[in-house]
Amino acid sequence: MKKEASPSIEANKGPILDILKMYNLGAGRLLEIGSGTGEHAVHLAQHFRNIEWVTSDIKANHAVIKAWLKDAKLNNVLGPETLMVGSNDFPKGVFKYVFTSNTLHMMSWKENKTLFKLLGKRLREGAQVFIYGPFNYEGKFTTPSNEDFDKWLKERDEKSGIRNFEDVRQQMENAGFKLLNDHEMPANNRVLVFERLAFDPHS
Repeated sequence: MKKEASPSIEANKGPILDILKMYNLGAGRLLEIGSGTGEHAVHLAQHFRNIEWVTSDIKANHAVIKAWLKDAKLNNVLGPETLMVGSNDFPKGVFKYVFTSNTLHMMSWKENKTLFKLLGKRLREGAQVFIYGPFNYEGKFTTPSNEDFDKWLKERDEKSGIRNFEDVRQQMENAGFKLLNDHEMPANNRVLVFERLAFDPHS
């Protein structure tokens, strides 16, 4: 399988790395949801050799991910595991971190909510979630280009679309997380960082 390169990943991998470095990630396992081509895993994991980076995606994307991982020869990158939100649970084991890039707007809102609940179920207190992508604020697009992108998404799949920050935050809070930061990124994107709170025995 020939490696496929994504121009958008080439542009955003540096800024995403800068954000991750801000959080002084300690040893542990990281689940990447929607690894796509595998490029993010290859670029980011080499800077966090104390982290076991587990790639995941739908089965159709496994071949290109394997091509990138085979070429990179990184001993701390595993997978790809099969993960389709709504059909599959997370891979077995404890994950200290979750990273996902440009996935929420590709999925339906129902799938988004399923993902948030799964994060709440599987992650333990103190685990951190990093979500990269475009978001609307107070129901409004931040730029004309994001509005055009949303139209393109909906023409492709009417259930997809740029998500509202407030909705994502509320659903993540409902799942047991608190928002740590909302980082501005290049090309009208953001990185939302959440942390799993202690489990409420009364919930």
